Amino acid sequence: MAEITNQTIFEAFFSRWLISQEHHLQDLLQLIEGGDRENEQRCNNLINDNIAHHKQYFQAKTTLVRQNVFLVLAPTWMSSFERAHLWIGGFRPRLAFRLVINNVLDLTEDQIQRINRAREDIKEEEDELTDEFDKVQERMVSSSVLELARQMGRPATIHNMETTIDTLKVSIEAMVECADFLRKKSRGMIMEILKPTQCVRFLAAESQLQLNLRKWGLHKDEQRLRMG
Repeated sequence: MAEITNQTIFEAFFSRWLISQEHHLQDLLQLIEGGDRENEQRCNNLINDNIAHHKQYFQAKTTLVRQNVFLVLAPTWMSSFERAHLWIGGFRPRLAFRLVINNVLDLTEDQIQRINRAREDIKEEEDELTDEFDKVQERMVSSSVLELARQMGRPATIHNMETTIDTLKVSIEAMVECADFLRKKSRGMIMEILKPTQCVRFLAAESQLQLNLRKWGLHKDEQRLRMG
C-alpha cells in the first residue's frame, strides 16, 4: 500500500510539473521568437525560473528514490518509448551536450573547446557509472537471486531475502542519486559556458525534446492499446 501511495503522489506531482514545463517552454520560445532576445535581465529571470523548476523535480525524485528506488528505474508514469531512452532512472547526461551543438549555432571557438572538454569529462564519469551499475545488476543475479534459490525451504530464507533486497536497494539508490548528480552537473557546466541568450535556446531545446518524446510515446502506447 505504501508503494502505491508513493507512486501516486509522484505521478500527481509529475503531471503538474509537466504542465509547468509547457508554460516555461512557451516563455522561452516567446523570448527567442520576439524582439526581446537581447534583454539579458529577462533571459536571466527565465533561466532562474527553469533552474528552480528542475530543482523541484529532482527533490521530489530523490524522495521517491529513498522510498522505493525500483519505481524510478521502471517508471509507470512514462510511456514505453520514454522508458526505452532511460539511463539509470533518467536521460543520459551527455545528451545535453548534443542539444547545445545542434541548437546553439553561434558558439565561439573558445566555447566549443570548453563544451567539448566538458562533454569528455561527463562521458568518462557516465561510462564509469554505467560500469558500476552493471556490476550491481550482475551481483543481483549471480550472488543474490541464485543464492536465495538455493536456500528455498530453509528457515532463514525470508530473513536472507530481506537482507539481500535491502543491500541491493541501498546500492541502487546510490547509483541513481549519482546519475542524477551527473545530470545536474552536465546542465550546470553547460550553463556556465553559455551566454544568457544561448542558455535560453539550450533550455528551450531541452524542454522540447522531453515534451515531444512524451507526446510521441503516449501516442504510440495509445495506438498499441487500440490495436489490441
